[in-house]
Amino acid sequence: MASDDFQPPLVLTFAASDPTGGAGIQADLMTLSSMGCHPLSVITAITVQDTAGVEAAFAVDADWVADQARALLEDMPVAAFKIGMLGSVETIAAIAEIISDYPDIPLVFDPVLASGRGDQLSDEEMVEAMIELLLPQTTILTPNSLEARRLAQDDDDDSQPLLAACAHQLLKSGCEYVLITGTHENTPQVVNTLYGASGQVREDKWDRLPGSYHGSGCTLASAIAANLACGIEIGEAVFEAQEYTWHTLANGFRPGMGQYIPDRFFWAREDDE
Repeated sequence: MASDDFQPPLVLTFAASDPTGGAGIQADLMTLSSMGCHPLSVITAITVQDTAGVEAAFAVDADWVADQARALLEDMPVAAFKIGMLGSVETIAAIAEIISDYPDIPLVFDPVLASGRGDQLSDEEMVEAMIELLLPQTTILTPNSLEARRLAQDDDDDSQPLLAACAHQLLKSGCEYVLITGTHENTPQVVNTLYGASGQVREDKWDRLPGSYHGSGCTLASAIAANLACGIEIGEAVFEAQEYTWHTLANGFRPGMGQYIPDRFFWAREDDE
């Protein structure tokens, strides 16, 4: 019997559709549901892709993106925002304008700049718009090390800046926290580091898993958004999201000829095993 007394936290995600279900809006919906939230979704782009990589992307008209979001926000109370792949500069501007009306709602921003295979999904104009319009409104930015360097680096700087310096630069751009993930770094373990205004907040190390995974970043960012929506403080929200993501990867599966896909409902199958 339905009850008006119960309502799970509502999280609104802006992301592209991934037909494989590995990343994008599909990954967000599964992660948020798995962690006890009710996901609301705004499609920013449609992609042609398989588990190996992205073949093409078509950005949804920015007015359609805005209309999707406004209709939801005028109807339901949202506890957190999550942003993934954006599609165009116009869409970035539209979303920035919308979320500016909700400054008290935490925003998790996963800056999707390229696919796991290296397909470019954001040009330099889009990167500049992200930095100028979205970072000042971001509660926590979740780039991998490659994305962190690209977002923080000057165009004429050919060096490889330290990740702590990248985090400092991104914090200067306006976000409250930066979680830089170290999957792409040459380290024995994966080292993920959370930075805030006062410097390093926490550092977590995870065993490296064999294989390549499609959608790990989407899963992590959505898991953080779910935890923030549930009222968990930032440090614990980040740790619990990492732990959840690591288990989705450890239980991942390979449905096609490309990358593995995280199992976001691994916990539902543990009893069967």
